Amino acid sequence: MTSAQTNDGPQPVRSRVVYALLVLLVIILGLASRRFTHYIPAAFGKYPGDILWALMVFFLVGFLLPKATTRTCGLAALGFSIVIEFLKLLHAPWLESLRDNTLGRLIFGFTFSWANLGCYALGILIGVGIDRLLIARRTRI
Repeated sequence: MTSAQTNDGPQPVRSRVVYALLVLLVIILGLASRRFTHYIPAAFGKYPGDILWALMVFFLVGFLLPKATTRTCGLAALGFSIVIEFLKLLHAPWLESLRDNTLGRLIFGFTFSWANLGCYALGILIGVGIDRLLIARRTRI
């Protein structure tokens, strides 16, 4: 194995600028998915937003940990997403006060759903795929 590779593939070479832009793009898409629901088939419900939320978390982890492996970013994003979902089962006053504003609602939500865990996994898998493509592209340059 060369020094440019790990067990998880090529050594990550993430541009924080690119990942910041990806975070912003996914936030815009996620907000649009909630605002323009009439353009999304009803069968999908609110799941596109949940998938995009997890994708945003993945890109945020990639931004914060630019030298981490894709696997590490994926596991960190999945762990964070699972913790946030299970926090929806708690209704402590301090947590409810965080949920009283728009940002708190977007981050913490209100209603626990097992289906959201599947959405988060899908969003993170999409992020893993995009991350590997971006890393492979940057290591060839």
